[in-house]
Amino acid sequence: MEALIAKNITKRYSNHTALDNVSLSIPSQSIFGLLGPNGAGKTTMIRIINQIIDADEGEVLINGKKLSPEHISIIGYLPEERGLYKKMKVGEQLVYLGQLRNLTRKEAILRSKAWTKKLGIYEWWDKKVEDLSKGMAQKIQFISTVLHEPKLIILDEPFSGFDPVNANLIKEEIFELRDKGSTIIFSTHRMESVEELCDHIALINNSKLILEGSKKDIKHSYKSNTYIVEHQGALNGSLPDSFKVLDNNLLHENFYKSIVKIAGETSPNELLKSLVAVTEVHSFVEKIPSISEIFISKVGGNK
Repeated sequence: MEALIAKNITKRYSNHTALDNVSLSIPSQSIFGLLGPNGAGKTTMIRIINQIIDADEGEVLINGKKLSPEHISIIGYLPEERGLYKKMKVGEQLVYLGQLRNLTRKEAILRSKAWTKKLGIYEWWDKKVEDLSKGMAQKIQFISTVLHEPKLIILDEPFSGFDPVNANLIKEEIFELRDKGSTIIFSTHRMESVEELCDHIALINNSKLILEGSKKDIKHSYKSNTYIVEHQGALNGSLPDSFKVLDNNLLHENFYKSIVKIAGETSPNELLKSLVAVTEVHSFVEKIPSISEIFISKVGGNK
C-alpha cells in the first residue's frame, strides 16, 4: 500500500509555475528521496503535504484518504531552515513541542529524555538552546520531529551541520524508524546519502517530474553496457571491434584499470572471453551509474 499519493499537483505563483502536473507514489515503510536542483519545486511539494500551502490543482492522499487537518498529527517535519527557541532550555523545548503534537506532559518528558540519552545529549537537558553547538541543536530539532512517533516523516537536508560520526548516528535512527513502520520522505542535495538511504526516488526539474521509481530499477535502466576491468598487462588495441576501450589507466607496474563498452548485441561473456585471451583478468564488474551521475545527466547545468 502507498503511504502517500500525490495526483497531478500544480502550484502557481503569479507568473511562475512551481509544480506542473506532478504525481508521486510513495510506498509505505520506505525511504523516498525527493530530489532536484534548487528551485525545482521540492519545497513547494513538501509545503503542500504539510498543509502550509494549498495546491491549485490535484490532490494528495495519505493512506488512501484525502489530505486533511487530521493528518497533521501523524506527520513529522524537519525543515531545512531550523526553528528552535534559543532562549528555552532543551528539556523545556522538547516537552513543549511534544505537547503541541498531542502528547501528555508525562509522555513528552519520558520520550524526550529517552531520545536525548539515545543521541548522547541528555547532559544538556537544562542548557539553553543558544548554548548548543550547531550539531547538538540539529539533534534537538530531529528529536522534536520524531518525538510523537509520526507515521510520515519529512526530512529536508537532515544532515546539515553534522560531522560524519553524528551523520551516521542519524542515518541509523532513520533506518530504525523505517523498520518500525514509518515512511520517510527525504530531500537532499547530497547524492551519497541518497545512495545509502533511499529505497525509491523522484527527480523534479523545472517544476516537472522527470524520473520516479525504485532506486535499483532506475540505476539499472541507465546502464550503458560498460564494464570495469582490472588486469595485468596492457590491452593495446587487442580487443575485437565490438568492444571499445573508453579508459585505460596504469595503476602500478603493468597493472591496469580499464573501462570497456560493449557494442551491439555482444554478451558480457564474449567480452570476458576476449579479455582473457589477451590479458590476465583480476576483476570484471559491470559499471552501474550512481544516482549523482543520473542526476547530472537529467538536469545538466541547471542547479
